[in-house]
Amino acid sequence: MSEKSKTYVPETPQLSSDVMTPEVLWSFGRVGNASLSPDGKTVLFAITYYNIEENKGYRELYTVPVDGGDPVQLTNTASNESNAAWCPDGEKIGYISSASGTPQLWEMNTDGSSAQQISDIEGGITGFCYSPDSKKIAYIKQVKLDDDIHDLFPDLPKANARLESDLMYRHWDQWHDYTYNHIFVAELNGGQIKGGTDLLEGEKFDAPDRPFDGIEQLCWSPDSKTIVYSSKKLRGKAYAESTNTDLYEYDLQTGQTRNLTEAHKGYDKNPVFSPDGKYLAWTSMKRDGYESDQTRLFVLNRETGEEKNYSANWEQNAEHLSWSKDGQAIFFISDIHATDEIYRLSLADGHIQRLTEGVHNYQTVEETATGKLLATKVSMSQPAELYVVDPANGSDQPLTAVNKGLMDQLTMGKVESRWVKTVDNKDMLVWVIYPPHFDPNKKYPAILYCQGGPQGTVSQFWSYRWNFQMMAANDYIIVAPNRRGLPGFGMEWLEQISKDYGGLNIQDYLAAIDDVAQEPYVDENRLGAVGASYGGFSVNYLAGHNESKRFKAFISHCGIFNFEQMYVTTEEMWFENWDIGGPYWDKSNAAAQRSYSFSPHLFVEKWNTPILVITGEKDFRIPFTQGMGAFNAAVLQDIPAQFLCFPEESHWVTTAQNGILWQRVFKNWLDKWLK
Repeated sequence: MSEKSKTYVPETPQLSSDVMTPEVLWSFGRVGNASLSPDGKTVLFAITYYNIEENKGYRELYTVPVDGGDPVQLTNTASNESNAAWCPDGEKIGYISSASGTPQLWEMNTDGSSAQQISDIEGGITGFCYSPDSKKIAYIKQVKLDDDIHDLFPDLPKANARLESDLMYRHWDQWHDYTYNHIFVAELNGGQIKGGTDLLEGEKFDAPDRPFDGIEQLCWSPDSKTIVYSSKKLRGKAYAESTNTDLYEYDLQTGQTRNLTEAHKGYDKNPVFSPDGKYLAWTSMKRDGYESDQTRLFVLNRETGEEKNYSANWEQNAEHLSWSKDGQAIFFISDIHATDEIYRLSLADGHIQRLTEGVHNYQTVEETATGKLLATKVSMSQPAELYVVDPANGSDQPLTAVNKGLMDQLTMGKVESRWVKTVDNKDMLVWVIYPPHFDPNKKYPAILYCQGGPQGTVSQFWSYRWNFQMMAANDYIIVAPNRRGLPGFGMEWLEQISKDYGGLNIQDYLAAIDDVAQEPYVDENRLGAVGASYGGFSVNYLAGHNESKRFKAFISHCGIFNFEQMYVTTEEMWFENWDIGGPYWDKSNAAAQRSYSFSPHLFVEKWNTPILVITGEKDFRIPFTQGMGAFNAAVLQDIPAQFLCFPEESHWVTTAQNGILWQRVFKNWLDKWLK
């Protein structure tokens, strides 16, 4: 293998300072996709490193014993390995690689040797999973079923246009490309896989759904006779207005498909069979159109047909379901008071037990051969690493230390929680993140962080953009409130925000920043507010309600500016209809009309504060013209403003050099007006 063909696995850089920088942030190895070997003794996982100079990420595969030891690197190539999985017999590891030009299935020995391409599927595959008997494989492939402009007008080969007659022609950051995700099943017979049976033959539906769902949305029965998958079998306007995703069971022998969750009207996703195949667990939302409804834990008894909602008397969400080895319990992750913890459901009595407690987020959980739990854990002060958790007492031990070399050289700011009284005398949890080397005798500028979603959690997440330690390292105190509309504090707290965008949650923001601003080490004359998505809306709204000049600087990333334009240019109409209440032209809808009265563009004549507006041209959720409107309105009123627009980015900033640029512009803007 030539040096040019090898991957980028960097040496730990020697830092000149113990304070975080954007370049250091993008130097962390990103741990993910952990899975246990069939015998439960070895962990397969991936690490992604970014080469800043090349503006490219490299993902490699590793294993490590559950009992501890040094990780073993299995791959070292210029092609990213993804979707890695153990063959059920434990003899091989499968993964997707584009080394041959298109993403195909490859297999290697468990020590990384003898890698060979297994599939030769036209156009490549985007995911796969082995049947439990190791005799078959299910894979995801895009199938072209719609006519594009050249199919319709073959005599115009150089024409470049789209001709649409229904909604959902684009979603988040992707235009509909006339193809659909379909699931195929093929035999593993020792030769190359070239075809297979299409489980959705001729159906113009995605399975799994685009753009975010993947192989986790399908599972094999333990006897390898059926596959259960999730799909929202709707099209066009109906798709755009609904979240009604169902679970479908495909019988390989008969070729018949049946809907298992037809009576459910919201999201039904993440199916997982019990080890003996008797039960099927999944997550379900009750209400159609409400994407932030409670994520409930359902279990179907496949022998009796009886299904049970184990969340009926429990207000939290259940995510990342994983069966115990004996099939008597389900482990899962749930958010509680701004942390994500591991829980255990006992099927026998329905008891849900919290197993862990701390200032962290667990992201995945799986039982090992010894009964302990493999988990991925992050916090505001640490990127993801693998841990082994003792379910008996909730203690954990690190299994990997991928970023120890960097972490040992950095000083992180203290993360503190405080409970703040709201205007209606409720208690709100607020995270306060202090600068490294914080000196209580100094006065610091402070930044109010406004969360997106709007129902996204302000938990102990580690982000490579909205990174609290990165913001604090710029010598700011960060105030991150769990305002109205966030999970982990009960359904009433979560749901209050819908149709009240300019109401109590805005007052929650102000209660949080005002509370912290009273501290002697905070300069109340140097406060800023920043946020993305709904947080960007929050900033735009606060800009029109800043008569007292409480804030001296704003940063709005991909924020809603004009609600009426948003309604007719976004794509997920179910979201707008639920959270806003409906279209702006329905004058008889009092709730919707109140929502539109909160639109930031209605208050631009009151803007008086410098604002940085950031957007991505491939953001179809909140189109970049919303950011243009906010920036133009500021400049036309002679308000100091900057417009940072990324032509190739979407709702997020995902490439290394753009990410570093984002951090630099972010810091420079705040420094200019708050320092």
